[in-house]
Amino acid sequence: MKLASTVLLAALALSLPSFANQTAPGQPPAQNTKEVSIGVSEAYVPAGFDSTTEAYVIVSGMFNNGCYQWSRAEVRHVDDFNHEVSTFAKVSPGMCLMVLVPYQKEVKLGTLKSGKHIVRFVGGDATYLEKTFEVE
Repeated sequence: MKLASTVLLAALALSLPSFANQTAPGQPPAQNTKEVSIGVSEAYVPAGFDSTTEAYVIVSGMFNNGCYQWSRAEVRHVDDFNHEVSTFAKVSPGMCLMVLVPYQKEVKLGTLKSGKHIVRFVGGDATYLEKTFEVE
């Protein structure tokens, strides 16, 4: 029993430096985190936008593991009716839970002109998901 306790304590002590790179949610990221482009699995565009309200979409997908954390979305207005959204995550090094982690975020598109709009969600591998919606 004493040997098992000693082995367990030694393993814990040796693994502590690995946890030093981890940050708690809401804390500033570690210095060696990197930002990567991520894909969107699904996008929901609510109905009922008009030219005086701010349009938004809800994007969702899966992070590859527990080291990924939502960073930001970048909206590029190609013209008045075509828009591209690129999404990014921060990846921290170290020990990670090797499970798919779902995410869901709201992305603001801004106030748009009346008419039919196309939003293209561009992934890091040049694939995209396209949604169409109407602004009254």
